[in-house]
Amino acid sequence: MAIGAFAEAAPADGGEGYSGRVTPFVLLSCVVAGSGGILFGYDLGISGGVTSMDSFLKRFFPEVYRQSQAQDTRVSHYCEFNSELLTLFTSSLYVAGLVATLVAASITRRYGRRVSMLIGGTVFVAGSVFGGAAVNVPMLILNRILLGIGLGFTNQSIPLYLSEMAPPRYRGAINNGFELCISLGILFANILNYFVIKITAGWGWRISLSMAALPAAFLTIGVIFLPETPSFIIQRDGDTNKARILLQKLRGTTSVQKELDDLVSASNLSRTTQYPFRNIFKRKYRPQLVVALLIPFFNQVTGINVMNFYAPVMFRTIGLKERASLFSSVVTRLCATFANIIAMMVVDRFGRRKLFLIGGVQMILSQFTVGAILAAKFKDSEDMDNEYAYLVLITMCVFVAGFAWSWGPLTFLVPAEVCPLEIRSAGQSIVVAVVFLMAFVIGQTFLEVLCGIKSGTFFVFGGWICLMTLFVYLFLPETKKLPMEQMEQVWSRHWFWKKIVGEKVEKKQAKSGETALPSL
Repeated sequence: MAIGAFAEAAPADGGEGYSGRVTPFVLLSCVVAGSGGILFGYDLGISGGVTSMDSFLKRFFPEVYRQSQAQDTRVSHYCEFNSELLTLFTSSLYVAGLVATLVAASITRRYGRRVSMLIGGTVFVAGSVFGGAAVNVPMLILNRILLGIGLGFTNQSIPLYLSEMAPPRYRGAINNGFELCISLGILFANILNYFVIKITAGWGWRISLSMAALPAAFLTIGVIFLPETPSFIIQRDGDTNKARILLQKLRGTTSVQKELDDLVSASNLSRTTQYPFRNIFKRKYRPQLVVALLIPFFNQVTGINVMNFYAPVMFRTIGLKERASLFSSVVTRLCATFANIIAMMVVDRFGRRKLFLIGGVQMILSQFTVGAILAAKFKDSEDMDNEYAYLVLITMCVFVAGFAWSWGPLTFLVPAEVCPLEIRSAGQSIVVAVVFLMAFVIGQTFLEVLCGIKSGTFFVFGGWICLMTLFVYLFLPETKKLPMEQMEQVWSRHWFWKKIVGEKVEKKQAKSGETALPSL
């Protein structure tokens, strides 16, 4: 089979017949909704930071603290922070999030994207209160469960909202704003952790945990004033006049009939689908199901959550002190944030595939390099020399930058845009559920695996990245600038997927007179 069979081709028009631009109204709406990503990012950054604070460990995990402070050469540095209770604190959130996102699917489909965001923000605020006031481990676990429920709702609904509000030609950049907000949330958390560690009384961790209420309150209040998406208005009410007025306001033009017609057509099909979770398993939706399952799975096995959960712990493991490890986390997150901004600028110009592939190669080289350095220079009972510790830091900066302009933002963008309206809510729930499930597995097992296979952990992550980069090269078509209501065309032109869905899609296109895409 020729290499040309995998070539990336995308529509040149960005949606023939579609008019409009990015208006201040759509930008403001997406900024408020996208800020929900700060909730997810803040939690990722805070949980890793507080679990490296001596005052937090002494109060809730004294055994881990004693082990990290001991000079016993019989305990490997790789195993200093290995604790089932500590990993339960980190990963319990993701079990709650997994269950919540499955519930959120039906609420989002029936009552709208705004309602799910409102529920998520409110529950997250409540969870933050329990975190800041915690006096024992059960209160900490309750804090994590409530935060998980909140994130289950917001992560399920926000990418849908952004994708449906954005003009097709700018959908990638606007949806990537969600990942930028995640990165900013992690950055804010890391900076806060770095400064509260200076509080000598030892209660700085309370500030870190309770401050999660601020972005959650901003989202909750802001959502009250947001409009629903045109897609949901048509799906729920069938009110095309209301949807037309909103589209005109969003696009800054009165020429929205083509987009409105596509939304009505998609909504009519959606109304015939009563059980989205059952329908997504049908043969005609096989590509969307595979993308919804594998893209978030691969996202998690990159090893990125090692950085999100345990970056300060990992930097302490290789010999950096408490404050130096927290500062190192700030540095890596600054690199990621800068890369997120680059991704927003180029994703609709270069496309999704190029970013996936370039970021994949960058992460492969980074993980193998870290593994090699640790294998050669880091011993079980000796601290690593500072120059090699900082070389690991630099390499991890390269790694997080590669993730931040590829698999980070595209994990939420691509599944949301390839799923048709009738299965879109179910597809996004599967994405978030897989993210939470794998985050739980990795959060629960990483410290144990690190203790067991040591530097080999990073070679395992590198191997997974090789596999997922190959998957993108072979099986993921380009989707830039194509309207979501016309997305099914890409599967009928792909060398592999057309064998599964091509015949039915091509017949449908012939009847509707849709414009065909170049061969993928």
